[in-house]
Formats: sequence, C-alpha cells, structure tokens
Amino acid sequence: MSFYRGRRLRKTPAIRKMVRETAVAPQDLIQPFFVSEEDDDLERPIESMPGQYQLGVDKLLEHVEDVVEKGISSVILFGVPNEKDEAASQAFAEDGIVQKAVSRLKRSFPELIVITDVCLCEYMSHGHCGIIKNGHVVNDATLDILVRTAVSHARAGADIVAPSDMMDGRIKHIRQALDTEGYTDLPIMSYAVKYASAFYGPFRDAAQSAPSFGDRKSYQMDPANSKEAMREAAADVAEGADMLMVKPAMPYLDIIRDLKQNFDLPLAAYHVSGEYALIKSAAEAGRIDERKIVMESITCIKRAGADIILTYYAADIARWLEQES
Repeated sequence: MSFYRGRRLRKTPAIRKMVRETAVAPQDLIQPFFVSEEDDDLERPIESMPGQYQLGVDKLLEHVEDVVEKGISSVILFGVPNEKDEAASQAFAEDGIVQKAVSRLKRSFPELIVITDVCLCEYMSHGHCGIIKNGHVVNDATLDILVRTAVSHARAGADIVAPSDMMDGRIKHIRQALDTEGYTDLPIMSYAVKYASAFYGPFRDAAQSAPSFGDRKSYQMDPANSKEAMREAAADVAEGADMLMVKPAMPYLDIIRDLKQNFDLPLAAYHVSGEYALIKSAAEAGRIDERKIVMESITCIKRAGADIILTYYAADIARWLEQES
C-alpha cells in the first residue's frame, strides 16, 4: 500500500528549488537609511547596529549607489536634524534634511523608489511622535504637522510617503492634503499596525529619537492584541492607504498572516533594528551562521504574507541571492 513520501521532493537541491513555495527577490526589499544634517560627508557608525551608519547627504548617495548596484530598487529615509523643538519645525521645513536628501537622490537615481518616513519623534525636542499638552501626546493637534511634513516630502520628490506616527485619522488628512496639492498619484504606505515594541531600541539610538519621558504605549499598539490590528488596518484602508505595514516583523508573523487574509492591499513588514541587532550580536559572537539565519528569517516573513520587507539586511540579502544564482 502506498503512503506519502515527502522526502521524494527533498532529495536534491535542484528538486527542492523547483518545488519551493516561497522566494525572496531584491525587488521585495527596502533598505532603510539614516540621513544626518550634521555634515554632508558624515559616515558615523551606529554602535548598536553594526554595519549601519548615520550618513550625510553626500555619503548617503555613495551608499545608495552601492545598494542599487546590488539590485535594490527601494529605500526609506529617516532624518536626523541638527535642531529639534516642540513643534517639529524641521520635519516640514523646505530645506529639511529629508527634503534635501530626497531631492538629491531623485536627481542622481531617477528610477529609485524613494520612500519617506512621516513621523515627528526625530524632530521633537521631547522625542514623542506628536504635540505634547499637559504631559500627553495630543492626537488632533498633531495631524496638521504630519500633513505639512507629508506634503513637503511630496514637493521634494518622494515616490511614497509612509506615516509611522500612529495618530488616529492621519491617513485621511494626509490623503486629502496630497490630493488638494495635486499629488493624487502619490501612494501612502501606512504603518497601520505598529506595536509598542522593545525591539525598537537600536533605532532610537540611530535616529536620536528616544522619548525624554514616559513611553509610546498610549499611541502605539499593545503587543498582546491582534483584533485591534484588524481595526487599525481597516481604518487606514477606509481613509485611503495604498499599502499596509506591520512592525515589527518576526514576533508578529501571526499578524502579518491575519492582515494578508483580510485585506487585499500590498502588505509590508518591517524587520526592525532590534531584530537586526540580535542577529548581528549572535553572529559576531560566533553563535550562529548570520547568512543562514537572515535568509530563513526573511523567508518566513515572506511566507507569512508580506509582499515587501523593510530590512537593514536588504543589500546583504541581494548580494547573497546573486551569489546563489
């Protein structure tokens, strides 16, 4: 009597590759960059994220050229301004660091997809993602600044804006403003499901955006909740989001799968700084095979349902895929 023999389809590398259900390609990946206003030639290593840097605009162009040569077609920018205040005025300044970087990138790499993070924490003197009143982040008063920031990025030439602040109603207000300004074709990639995660620590070092008091649990999501994720995503879809994102990625594979099954928009997942740093630390200690761990992790994120993956390993993955081909 015949019985199932799964090993028949695993016996050679060629057969395994032929029947593989999930594949990662360079076009699936987005490389994040931290661009600093301090000096155009700045290339400062980020201690908590080995291999990543705060970059001046000139150095940013060099690093972007390298990732483009590896086959990466998309980047996302996070600004590190020289000055911060309680109104995040550098977030929407015409000569702000992100606005400068976008303009330079689009002149040098017109086919590159340049995505901008729309948030205020890097620009606020207190490190929170919105206006503070009586010790609390005020939602509606923050929306106008987010709108001004998104529109300024569009004017600079951004291909996609990505609001990550988690204020209620921000997608609706940004969409209306972009349409009014004539940017009806500019997509919004919404950080729809962003958890109040401990995995963001190294990012806050890189972006110099740690809150000076309290935490972000009143506006980012409770890691214990999954039904709430569906409500957040549904709200952003109704308000005009073109793409959805889950952040972080690996600890929330179930959320990625749930969104994939319930919404038909392109779905992104952010393999965040803490995930990156954990792998780097273990690899540097000789505990793991970095390449194998990274490829397995990214494949799992893709298998769960992510169409797009933001990862600090994007350029490395593209290089490894080229070596395998």
